[in-house]
Amino acid sequence: MKNTVLVTTLLALLLAGPSPAIAEDLQLKADVPERYTVKRGDTLWDISAVFLQSPCLWPEIWHANQQIENPHLIYPGDIIRLVYVDGVPQLRVDRSRDLKLSPEARSVGHADAIAALPLDIIDNFLSKTRVTDDATLNAAPYILGGQERRILVGSGDDFYARGDFSANRLNYGIYRRGDPYIDPASGELLGLRAIDVGAAKVKAVKGDIATLGATRAAQEIRINDRLLASEERTLASTFYPRAPAQSIEASVISVEDGVRNAGAFDVVGLNRGQREGLQAGDTLAIYKLGDLTKDRMTGEQIRLPDERIGLVMVFYTYEKMSFALVMEADRQIDIGDRLVNP
Repeated sequence: MKNTVLVTTLLALLLAGPSPAIAEDLQLKADVPERYTVKRGDTLWDISAVFLQSPCLWPEIWHANQQIENPHLIYPGDIIRLVYVDGVPQLRVDRSRDLKLSPEARSVGHADAIAALPLDIIDNFLSKTRVTDDATLNAAPYILGGQERRILVGSGDDFYARGDFSANRLNYGIYRRGDPYIDPASGELLGLRAIDVGAAKVKAVKGDIATLGATRAAQEIRINDRLLASEERTLASTFYPRAPAQSIEASVISVEDGVRNAGAFDVVGLNRGQREGLQAGDTLAIYKLGDLTKDRMTGEQIRLPDERIGLVMVFYTYEKMSFALVMEADRQIDIGDRLVNP
């Protein structure tokens, strides 16, 4: 359902023609085609990049055309045409299939529609990574060991844990303490990474000891790994790429999977979150710090201007930090790179 809402919302932004008031700001690609045939595997972000220089123009296009209601989903084989109405470019869809009216009821498979964004990447990330704090981890039940005194447990194995099981929860996620997220500028602790280890289901509880079965194991489950209640985390159903409502200055503080460099469609952590006003859908430009060079005329060391190298879109926010998907990257993105409003 959430894919359908996202596709519907973003398609409205893509297909709605801009008003003359913003037409001058709408920049088409230099080699923009007159038509484009949608391919399987495309996303609406990909298609917008075929026509527009910057996907950040979607919100302006949408707000200037709020008379557009209930836009159709698009599918592989559909043709998107570039037309001009009173000198203003618009994108329109030609269906790849003929629809014939009849007394029969027919349904269209929304699952076949193209996605707005590569949601599988985001969904997989949200199911793995969790930001928590020391108090929550310290209070969580911990693993005592497996049956027959085993210290390592795998999927399908039973194990024992000790802690407060009075809430009568049935399912738990299994997590291991990871590195803290630190603001590089202020040194503030922004959160603690809880590393996904697996999942388990309670089989029996006696006092503060529970017997659980491991239903999933991303890696070996160890003594002292913690059990956290499963949380429902889904993408906001109404976000779409846009510039933040307020000025944002942020830094890349992490790259998923523990590496230091990121590229297109990698997930990065930012040191700004809900308290700074960031929301899902906010888009930020990435800048690489300018190199230091020597002015041979004066002998001075000077720093060259920062260079814009890409674009990220925030998709999940916490109070003090956020996660974003790299949508464009001209060069590798490093921890410490700067992010600002596009």
